[in-house]
Amino acid sequence: MRYAHVTRAFALVTLASAPTYAQAPTAPTALPSITLPAELDRVLRDYERAWKNGDEDALAALFTPDGFVPTGQGWVRGRDAIRATYATSGGGLQLRALAFAVQDTVGYIVGAYGYGDSAPVPDRGKFVLALRRARGGPWLIAADIDQSNRQQPQ
Repeated sequence: MRYAHVTRAFALVTLASAPTYAQAPTAPTALPSITLPAELDRVLRDYERAWKNGDEDALAALFTPDGFVPTGQGWVRGRDAIRATYATSGGGLQLRALAFAVQDTVGYIVGAYGYGDSAPVPDRGKFVLALRRARGGPWLIAADIDQSNRQQPQ
């Protein structure tokens, strides 16, 4: 009985004093793009086109009347606020879909974005578009949630 306690204690001390090996974080592998149904792909292509043209009216029209967009200070809500937020948009934006789902009048698109006019461009960030529509109507963006791939200081 006493021998078992000594053996257990020795094993614990050995394990506790063994060097630990931390794995260095690896860069995530880019996930493959998927093909969206036409009615969802239209949302992404219209977004790209309006962004490239610096057309904040067209961008705001892609959203529900009570849609949300994040800013550096929090959220803005509604088409007027979205229009003002996107007033300085412009340039080549490329959106690619990674996943989607729709059910009746709600859905989402998960994707990645990059900047530039020639394809393909490297992913600079990721997004989730929460979607909503009236029955039989076009899909509109209820919330646009995005985040840069840039490393944040710790």
